[in-house]
Amino acid sequence: MSQESPITEPVIYHGKKFIVLSDWDGTITTQDSNDFVTDTYGMGLPDRVALNQSVRKGQDNFRDAFRKMLVSVVENGKVEGKVTHTFEFCKNAVANNIKVDDTFKAFYEFCAANDIPVVVVSSGMAPIIRAVLHKHLASLDGIQIISNEVKTYDDGSWEIQYRHPESGFGHDKSKAIAPYTSMQPAPIVFFFGDGVSDLSAARGATCLFVKYKPNGENELMEYCIINKIKHRLFQSFEEAQGLMKLIIFAETEEERQSIIAREWPEVA
Repeated sequence: MSQESPITEPVIYHGKKFIVLSDWDGTITTQDSNDFVTDTYGMGLPDRVALNQSVRKGQDNFRDAFRKMLVSVVENGKVEGKVTHTFEFCKNAVANNIKVDDTFKAFYEFCAANDIPVVVVSSGMAPIIRAVLHKHLASLDGIQIISNEVKTYDDGSWEIQYRHPESGFGHDKSKAIAPYTSMQPAPIVFFFGDGVSDLSAARGATCLFVKYKPNGENELMEYCIINKIKHRLFQSFEEAQGLMKLIIFAETEEERQSIIAREWPEVA
């Protein structure tokens, strides 16, 4: 099945002092929707975790590993040659089972009140993200989403349509950060992430927030430690908002940079 890209380029916000770019699955949501679909309807948890670890170690790339996961969902749903795990089936399953972090709505409203754009940057698929938003957080339906798309076929099968099929990430999230870091003056970029799909964005943010995962699947945290990338663990957007306030409301640029240096220290 062929990939059709490039996908339409996103709108870029100009003239902002601060911008928030955030991963979706497992960061804004309490559980990764793609992991849920793969674990429940595809290859299962052990094989999926093994693939994620191979990506973090550089033995595989995210694009190919993720494609294998999604192919397993389609293949495992075939009954006498008929596809039962259609995209519509998976989209509804995700919307009914995946929840949004309870603190995200207030965080979004805080950013909006302070002229800080919030952009979802996801390696998932836009229709699934929209389905979860519409069901659980309809007031945020208009949020900008930079993600992959999906292509469906008459027989019920489907495949991911990567934003950057030439990249080993499928969706290279560093390309969402680059337009902001190249601006003069450049805004402070807050990036929120949690997993292997965020590795390409890890070095580009001014302030990298890494979602702590009590289940032990902390691939982004592990990557940052191994590669000595400055990051700050967070468990809720309320916690992150408190740190952002220190930076946003700093009285001088010198004070702001001092706060960033203190709160995002060098990795030993």
